[in-house]
Amino acid sequence: MNATVSSLGPLELTDGRWVLGDARRLGGSWLELRAEGLCPHGRDTEGELLPWSRIRMGLRLTIGARSPRYGSLAVRGLLGGLPGLRGRFGGYAHAMVRHPNQQWSASFDRHPRWYEGRELVLLEELLRQTSDADEAYLLGDPEWLGRVVAYLAPLRPRTRSKIRDAVTEARASA
Repeated sequence: MNATVSSLGPLELTDGRWVLGDARRLGGSWLELRAEGLCPHGRDTEGELLPWSRIRMGLRLTIGARSPRYGSLAVRGLLGGLPGLRGRFGGYAHAMVRHPNQQWSASFDRHPRWYEGRELVLLEELLRQTSDADEAYLLGDPEWLGRVVAYLAPLRPRTRSKIRDAVTEARASA
């Protein structure tokens, strides 16, 4: 597969590190995927690292609102990359964490580019499968994540089962 691919929706390789959100936006917020865990950067959250070992299950994203009415996309999150729209229309990463058991979320700003629906669905399935398998720590391995993103980015699966199978195959081959 194409080894030069460096993004999948809001997940992007920036300055040699994988981040969720627009890390280049002045005054913005993003999440860095480090070897030790998720590290929020930006507004009011600098350095509050969430270790991978605390993520119990269900690492997921919402785009456009913290809690969209239906699914993981709010309308303005889906349309946010279109020309002429103003506003950040960012997203949130969510997880159920342990010690103590609670919901965790952190915000990130979207890039000025359009996120294709297939990218968002593939990314969400990657996060879900990896965290549900208790392998969230793999998201902090830049080489592994790069191979998975390079595998998934050019794909165009059309059904839920093909999306699930594609991510399963990408994770296994990485």
